[in-house]
Amino acid sequence: MIQNIKIIKALIIVFSLSSTFSANAQSVEEIIKGRKAMFSENYQNAKKIAILLKSKKIEEAKPLMKKISENYKKLLDYFPENTKEGFKTEALPSIWESKDEFNALMQKASDDMIKLAKAIETADDLKKVQKELMWSNCSACHSKFRAPH
Repeated sequence: MIQNIKIIKALIIVFSLSSTFSANAQSVEEIIKGRKAMFSENYQNAKKIAILLKSKKIEEAKPLMKKISENYKKLLDYFPENTKEGFKTEALPSIWESKDEFNALMQKASDDMIKLAKAIETADDLKKVQKELMWSNCSACHSKFRAPH
């Protein structure tokens, strides 16, 4: 029994480390394209959330919020030093110059999506709570860390 628990704990550690370092095993192109795809997915899901909440389809919006939150956490590993340029990245050097600030913003955006999923249950103004907990994070990141397009 104790041996089985040790094996399970070891497997959990291995799986968590492999997901943490998955971006490191990818090529620069795969990393840049991967982060662009996650940001794009987040934007598409955010638009869907806005539509669902406007229609009062709160329960349908929650899984999208969870997915966005998970993507923001994954994105923490998608900005290694060797991915500053190339493959039409729109990431500004400020990401690497202010890495702690950028990472904190990604974590805040992730946390805020979970807060949004809870806040929509009781919010009087769904549009306002979306702006505070979803769109404001997008704006904060774009204004400092993304090239204008």
